[in-house]
Amino acid sequence: MIIRAIDALNEVVGRIVAVVAILFAGIIIYDVVMRYAFNDPTRWAFDVSKQLYGFYFVMLGGYALRHKAHVRVDILTERFSRGWQRVVEVLGYVIFFFPFTYVFTTRSWDFALKSWNQGETTYGAIQMPVYPLKMAMCVAAALLLIQGIAEVLKIILDVDTTSEEVLA
Repeated sequence: MIIRAIDALNEVVGRIVAVVAILFAGIIIYDVVMRYAFNDPTRWAFDVSKQLYGFYFVMLGGYALRHKAHVRVDILTERFSRGWQRVVEVLGYVIFFFPFTYVFTTRSWDFALKSWNQGETTYGAIQMPVYPLKMAMCVAAALLLIQGIAEVLKIILDVDTTSEEVLA
């Protein structure tokens, strides 16, 4: 039940955030057309598209983990039995993944809170607030962390939900 809930959450977030790629691509195309066709570049497009891309990139970590899209180096473990592969995967999560995501989550929270309290803005052509993107980093870190928990539970319970349609 918890595995399906976490998978579903990251699936919904991933599908919603995928729309952001269309937005920042549209902004870039608009800016290029304005700059080269009408010799009237925008002042805001670069900053907006940069922030949207940052949001897009960071928010898809949990979705990518759910779909096993992160880089894996299994040149050694591919020769192991399924049981040993599971042990190595769980140890990898415990030794590397969970400490990283814990630090990522807690530090990004501190980072976002400081930005929020200062009312931090960009220093570019327009003064855009930075704290929403930094808050998104914190949310993304938490989504990645809970997806890691779901992945470890899948390994321990020997469950494969990658082919399962979560949003049926």
